This record gives sequence, structure tokens and C-alpha cells, in this order.
Amino acid sequence: MAMSTETKMQSFKMSESGRIELVEEPRPKPAVGQVLMRVKASSFNARDLFMLDGRYPVPVGRVPLSDGAGIIEEVGLGVTRFKIGDRVINSFQPTWFGGQQREPGLLYHTHLDGWLREYAVIDQQGLVMMPEHLEFTEAATLPCAAVTAWSAVAGIGAGDTVLIQGTGGVSIFALQFARALGARVIATTSKDAKVEQLIQLGASDVINYATTPDWGAQVRQLTNGRGADLIVEVGGAGTIAQSIKAVAYRGVISLVGHIAHTTVGMNLLDFTSSGATLRTVGGGSRSDFENMNRVIEAHQLRPVIDRIFPFNDALAAISYMGQGNYFGKVVMSH
Repeated sequence: MAMSTETKMQSFKMSESGRIELVEEPRPKPAVGQVLMRVKASSFNARDLFMLDGRYPVPVGRVPLSDGAGIIEEVGLGVTRFKIGDRVINSFQPTWFGGQQREPGLLYHTHLDGWLREYAVIDQQGLVMMPEHLEFTEAATLPCAAVTAWSAVAGIGAGDTVLIQGTGGVSIFALQFARALGARVIATTSKDAKVEQLIQLGASDVINYATTPDWGAQVRQLTNGRGADLIVEVGGAGTIAQSIKAVAYRGVISLVGHIAHTTVGMNLLDFTSSGATLRTVGGGSRSDFENMNRVIEAHQLRPVIDRIFPFNDALAAISYMGQGNYFGKVVMSH
């Protein structure tokens, strides 16, 4: 017997060929403590691209993308956190509710089906309410990139200087949060065309790292020799040496990515001399997410979206992401 339109849905899934394919399947039903969420939007992160192009193994049949926003259409027995009609966002790490994380948790797109689908059943504990002023396409950018940026700039306040690298989702969110917290932001980019956009978002200075490869020294000049109190490090091995040059004595380098691949590593002597702290950051807890959302609402912040693709154009969105020319987030509208 064929499924009715009321009981079926479409999902993109990883195929045996290593690409994604659109499939039709039954719409799930929520069990005790679960909700049925109609996914209204999802967004891409760099980690998704690594999985979609085969650099990171993902099981065949897995639904991609780790970030989604939508509306609750049905609730199971025992659900108390939400009601039908609530606008919600998934927590990037759905089993980390707060406090110190003692061991790695489950992640969407790797361990769990992600959000490039029309409907999803999820435990009520893995969701947070959307900031009221945001659209679904904006809210869908928050779970990974925004919470990671929020965690990366933790401890920053008025009078501090933050350095961000590039114009990807984490970097742009870090710029917005650092400015909201009263910090000065210095940004790097390889494209002069993006300089004015970064200035408009609140960066005090922008360095073109393509024409100024020794940008660490430039950061020190811009800060009267002190350096940046905190650096949001997204390049990894390819940029860490310059970050060590740029960081203030006893400053912090928040390592959130490894986009700039290279065999050249960090100079441990330089790092030791800097007196800095290198910390790895990968998302945050549900409590972190909720605290971040309060700041987003208080400052009426809006995520920076580069481009929105319709649900059926997922392959085009992946191709666009792969070109690496985006400013902010690439989003799917379902």
C-alpha cells in the first residue's frame, strides 16, 4: 500500500557512491519524551563538508548536517519542555546539558541522523527555544558555529582584543559576540572585497593575510606591542605559528578548526615563551546554548547569512560551500 502524503517525508541520505541522494520514507512518530519536529531550515558547517567529500567517514544511509531549526508538530507522552507550535533549534551535542563534559558525546551527521530532512523525531532534552526575533533560516545557523564561537570567546570583556581568522561561520559569530561583550576585534581575510563587510560588523582593523603573511607582527603593531588577548584559531597547523606571534602574554588561543592544512607545526619554544593557553573548543552544552541565546535576544543580533538554497538544491549548496568564498553561513530552506 502506498504511503499518503500525510505519512511520508523526504530526506537526503549518504549513498554508497559517497554522495547524497533524496529518498522518500515514512514520517516518524514521537515516543515517550520525544517530539516530532518539522524541519524548516538547516545549515552547513565546515565539518559537514569534510564528511560530504569523503575526508571523514560517515555510514551509508546517514542523514547529513548537524544544525536545524523548525516547529513542533506533535509531542509524545511525558513531554513538558515544549508544546505544539513552539519554534525550536537542536542542541549540537544533544546529551550534553551543562557542566564539564567528561567524555565525547553523540553528534549529528556522524553518530545520529542530521537535519537535511523534512521531519525529525528527537528527545525533548535535545532542543532549545529559538530567539523570538529570528527567522528559521537564521536560527538554523546557531547550534554548531554560534555556540562554538560563544565558547571560544568565553572570558572576554570590555577593553580586551580578540583576533578572528577569515569569514566563516564561527569567525563571524565570534566577531559579533566579542563586540557585544565590549571587546575590540581584529580580523584577517585573504580577500580585499571582504574588508568593508568586516568593518561594518564591527572589526576595528582587517589584515589581508595573503599580502601580509607575517600578520602576527601586524597584530602586535595594531595593539602597541601587546598582542591579542584571545585568538579564535580556525586554520590549525597552517596558521598557529602566526597566532603564537600575535597572542598577548598570558593570552588565550581557542582552537576551533583545522582549515589550513600543512605539515608545518607549531614551534613549542615560541609557544612556551608566549605564556599563552591553547584550548580546544568544539561546540558547547545546552546550557551554553541557552545563555548565548539570551545575549542574542538582548542585543537583537542576527546571524550573517551568505546564501540560502532551497531544500531540493542540496547538491548545489554543497558545491558552493566547496568553493570557499562564502561570508558567514550557507543555509538550506526546507
